[in-house]
Amino acid sequence: MSANARIMQLAPLSEEQTLQLQQLTDTLDARSLHWLAGYAVGRAHALDLTGEVQLDVPISPQADIPPLTSPARRLTILYGSQTGNGQALAEQYAQQLQAAGISVQLSNMLDFKVRQLQDEHNLLLIVSTHGDGDPPDDAIDFIEQLNAKKAPRLNHLSYAVLALGDSSYPDFCVTGQRIDARLAELGGQRLTECALADLDIDAVAQPWWEDLQPKLKQRLVDDQPAAADSNVTPLRPDNPPSSYVRNNPYPAELLTNQPITAAGADKDIRHIELDLADSGLRYEPGDALGVWASNPEPVVNDVLAATGLNGAQPVSADNAEHLLVDWLSGQRELTLLSRPLLRAHAERVISSGDRQAIEDLLADDQRQKLSDLFATHQVVDVLRRWPADWSAEALVNQLRPLTPRMYSIASSQAVTEDEVHTTLARVAYSAHGHAHWGAASNYLANLDAREQHSVPIFIDRNPRFRLPEDTSRDIIMVGPGTGIAPFRAFVQHRAATQASGRNWLFFGAQHFKSQFLYQLEWMRALKNNQLQRLDLAFSRDQQQKIYVQHRLLEQGKALYDWLENGAYFYLCGDARYMAKDVDAALHRIVARHGGKSAEQAAEYIRNLTREKRLLKDVY
Repeated sequence: MSANARIMQLAPLSEEQTLQLQQLTDTLDARSLHWLAGYAVGRAHALDLTGEVQLDVPISPQADIPPLTSPARRLTILYGSQTGNGQALAEQYAQQLQAAGISVQLSNMLDFKVRQLQDEHNLLLIVSTHGDGDPPDDAIDFIEQLNAKKAPRLNHLSYAVLALGDSSYPDFCVTGQRIDARLAELGGQRLTECALADLDIDAVAQPWWEDLQPKLKQRLVDDQPAAADSNVTPLRPDNPPSSYVRNNPYPAELLTNQPITAAGADKDIRHIELDLADSGLRYEPGDALGVWASNPEPVVNDVLAATGLNGAQPVSADNAEHLLVDWLSGQRELTLLSRPLLRAHAERVISSGDRQAIEDLLADDQRQKLSDLFATHQVVDVLRRWPADWSAEALVNQLRPLTPRMYSIASSQAVTEDEVHTTLARVAYSAHGHAHWGAASNYLANLDAREQHSVPIFIDRNPRFRLPEDTSRDIIMVGPGTGIAPFRAFVQHRAATQASGRNWLFFGAQHFKSQFLYQLEWMRALKNNQLQRLDLAFSRDQQQKIYVQHRLLEQGKALYDWLENGAYFYLCGDARYMAKDVDAALHRIVARHGGKSAEQAAEYIRNLTREKRLLKDVY
């Protein structure tokens, strides 16, 4: 039986009605069928419960029918997102534009081919940059196609780009800037300049969006409400929303602050548990916990000493007035450097030699040196290394706003209910002859669970890092160090929901005796068949260092067999080194055990990304 015949068989129509409908539709072309579908939906919406037609009832603009809007009167929104911020903005903008009567086509860049731009006239593109100038995984294919020689001319295309990034990395927002430049090179016309948003996304995205909306409405709003395109992603949150969000955090009570590394270990790693009772907050495995923290007091005191400024001095900024010490404690970023701050510092240094040294670091050909500086220096290091003349007002206005820190959630609500758990490494070390401190990690590590403490938190959703909907699928998890956190949630959730798929975990740390995080839980999971395989890499327990990528290579044949059988591959942890080493190992495994060339292995791994079976949460 054909698909059409089967559909007609299931229709709630009489035999005569079915025959009439078939005779009519057999004579119609695609456009006529689209119109008929929309007409039928409109008639259905116009019927009340008595079955009488209500002619004054408008047809819903949300009817799920193929669009008839011409490309010239439609906006396409593309997003490339590693953690979900870009996707969330794209969905927010699509919803606002649809409400304003604009027809919107919303798509992940992974699902969109560059050749389709030949049929587009209006494009909004939101893309992030992570790590050292890397594009998000779901944007890689699109960017390769865009940069290819056979990329189409786009003289008919008007576009705008919102680039997301982190200015504590040298290649800030480079992915968005490169796409913006390439679209212009292919003939596209900018609707507005490419916007470069730092971690405080709204500070740049909001004015950019306010400037862009009137231009879009002028170009695209028809007299009639626009129908939502059939391929617009439904704007449904994973869970019902809570009133507690990023800018309105929930004061969660601290339940547990437990060291999970041995006394005297090289790293102080903590297991934190917080109470969500009465918050309405819900989360999924793969989500992150946002924590609003203040800067450690020693960091603030060091900055005041290095600048010679008076912490009791009142300073006006951001339409508010606070004492300088309060700005530095709870309002400004002190533990991460940025390129704009370094440029501004160069203008104020006392020594011309120091000015030249900073300018040399900022040169395009010194990217690696600048990256190393950002990785090893905090704000106070720059203030000490190159003395400069800062006023309190200038310093406060130049420093980035303090933003929340994100920690992978290490629990499943199917198990912990009104609790949320996370795993963090306390950042406290000596460098350049002085102590260095991490803001949120020290804030949390210093809290005493025996006392009453509330932590301002929110849930940062990460739809890009989810368990398979098909619970029979196997999963491979690679999480060295605190990268283990989301996989504790994964295994908890798979056990609680009785998922039949197998679970394989790769974990790495420096020492077995002092840093095997959640050891008893993993042993219990193995015993209870909730974890089928566990491979460990402790780098400092032998003369030759062994990391998780080495264990992957050792188990290459079995790992490839799991992938061939439909397994999902997850990676969480350090983006600067570990993620790149694991990626290289995965390419070698596919080439060797799949009998493929390097190019074929790369294509195989790209397909895993396209199928959303290769998922990363790296930082």
